[in-house]
Amino acid sequence: MTATTVPLDLFAPEHVDDPAALFERLRRTAAVHRVPGTSFHLVSTWDLVQEAVARTEDFSSELRSVILQGADGAATELGMDGGGTIEQVLATADDPSHKLHRGLVLQTLGKRIRALDQDVTAFAGELWEAHARDGHVDWADAMADRLPLAMVARLIGLPEADVPRLLDLAYESTELLGGIVAADRMDRLVAASIELYGYLAEHFDRARRHPGDDLLGTLAAACADGGLQPETAVLILLQLVGAGGESTAGLIATSARRMAEDPVVQARLRSDPALIDPFLDECLRLESPFRGHYRVVTRDTALGGVPLPAGSHLLLLWGAANRDPARFTDPDVLDLDRPGIRQHLAFGKGAHFCVGSSLARMEATAALRLLLDRTEHVDLDPEALPTWVPSIFVRRHRTLPLRFR
Repeated sequence: MTATTVPLDLFAPEHVDDPAALFERLRRTAAVHRVPGTSFHLVSTWDLVQEAVARTEDFSSELRSVILQGADGAATELGMDGGGTIEQVLATADDPSHKLHRGLVLQTLGKRIRALDQDVTAFAGELWEAHARDGHVDWADAMADRLPLAMVARLIGLPEADVPRLLDLAYESTELLGGIVAADRMDRLVAASIELYGYLAEHFDRARRHPGDDLLGTLAAACADGGLQPETAVLILLQLVGAGGESTAGLIATSARRMAEDPVVQARLRSDPALIDPFLDECLRLESPFRGHYRVVTRDTALGGVPLPAGSHLLLLWGAANRDPARFTDPDVLDLDRPGIRQHLAFGKGAHFCVGSSLARMEATAALRLLLDRTEHVDLDPEALPTWVPSIFVRRHRTLPLRFR
C-alpha cells in the first residue's frame, strides 16, 4: 500500500477555523495521509496515533521540520533545527536527554504547584477586575492569554512586570509552528526568538550567581553539578516560555466558549461545580489545544500499511484521534457523563505526556470557577464574533468576546 494523498487543502480557511470536518475525512479516507509536495504524513485515527507514540525507536520526537503554507498557498517544508545544529530539549528531545530535562522541570513543579493554587486564584481575580467592564470581557485577551504565562513566569522566577513583554515574544517565537505565516512576518518572528533567548540567558546568568527557589535555581544547580550545560538550560526555558502557556490558554478560552454557547451545560455547572472537572476533559477532547505534534521517521518502516522512508515526518493529530468514533461513542457530543472521560490524548501520551498538565487543569479550573462565581449568566457577545489563531498546530482563540450579567 502507498500513502493516500486524497485532495484536500490543509490551509483552507474553513479547516483552519474548524478542523472537525477535515479530521473526519482523514480518518475515513486516509488514516495516514501524505501531504503532497512534502515528506509529511498526517496520522488521524486513535489506534494509529497510539501506535506511533509507542514506537519511539521508529518515530523520534525531535523537531526538525514543520509544514508551512508556501507563497502559492500549497504546503511546503521549513527546517527548524538549523541543519542539525540546534539542540533538541524537553518536549522535542528523545531519551536520555528528555528524561533529564523533564525531571528537572518536575522537580520545581513538585515543590511549588500546591503553593501556586492560591496565586492562580488571586491573579485570576485581579485580571477580572482589570478587564471586565460593563457586562463585557474579551476572555481570550483578559484571562486565557495572561493567566498561564504569568504562572509560568512565577515558576521559572521571572519578574511579573515582564509578563506583557514575554506574552508577545512567546506567541511570536512559536508562530512558525502554526504553518500560516505572511512573508513579511518572517523577520519579526526570527527576531522575537533571538530576543527571547537573550532575555532568558540574561536571567539565567544572574541565577547562576544567585540561585533562588525556582526553576532558574534548579537549572543553575544542575549546571553547577555538571549535569547540564548552560546553553541547554536556556533552551529549556525558551521552550517553556514559548509553549508553556499555549495549551492552557487554549483550554481556558475553549471551556468558556463551550459554556457560553450551551445554556444547559452552563446551568449544570452552576448547580454542581463538581462537574467542572469532567467538563474540562470534554473540552480538551473536543478542542485539543494542540492539534498535533511532529515526529521524525528514524528508519525505513511503515504505519497502517503505508511505507515511511527514513527522514520523513509525521504529524500526529491528537484532535482527530480524540474524535474517532472507533474510540468514543458520539464523539462530537459534549457528554459530562462519558465513561473513561479522561482517556483522551489532548495532553499527549507516553513519555512526552504534558509536563504541565496538572498546572493547566488548576488554572483552567480557577478561571472557570471565577467566571461562574462573578456572573449569573454568560453568553457570546452578539456584537463581536470570536476568532481563532490561524494555525494548523494549535487550537487557541485570538479573541473571545463574552457578555455577562
